[in-house]
Amino acid sequence: MIKKILFSVAVFTGSLFFAQKAKVYESPNYSINVPEGWKSTNDSEIVNIFPTSEIGAITISEYHGLELPKEQMKKFVLDLNKSTDPENKVKESRSKKGYTEYFYEYFDEKGKLYWITKAFQKDKDLYLITINCGQKFWNGNYMTQFNEAFNSFKIKK
Repeated sequence: MIKKILFSVAVFTGSLFFAQKAKVYESPNYSINVPEGWKSTNDSEIVNIFPTSEIGAITISEYHGLELPKEQMKKFVLDLNKSTDPENKVKESRSKKGYTEYFYEYFDEKGKLYWITKAFQKDKDLYLITINCGQKFWNGNYMTQFNEAFNSFKIKK
């Protein structure tokens, strides 16, 4: 019994030791976890979060009072990536707080970049969050850090 308790404590302590540390980037309308050692900038309300090696970035922008009909959102997401993919490649789902979530993954052959886009739309509000990362870095730890930060994005209202 004591061996089981010691083993459990060791596993728990080890998982805390190896877990990625992150700080929280707070805006009035959303939050996102920023991996330890990464930088964040806010240029005219467009937030960029990136590793110091600058091999890619997460970009967040928000728009309010935007007249973009829901029927045009998939085309809008494809146009952002200059993609000729059919609109059914953009996945649509309902998310919490009444937002419609759009998700799209794209590999830019010319630039050798992975792009992942999420858009959250409700009425005239739109939150746009993207990852771009060089192909040769999109593996292992960078991919994990990008995805963990990306998936931690939360709209507050």
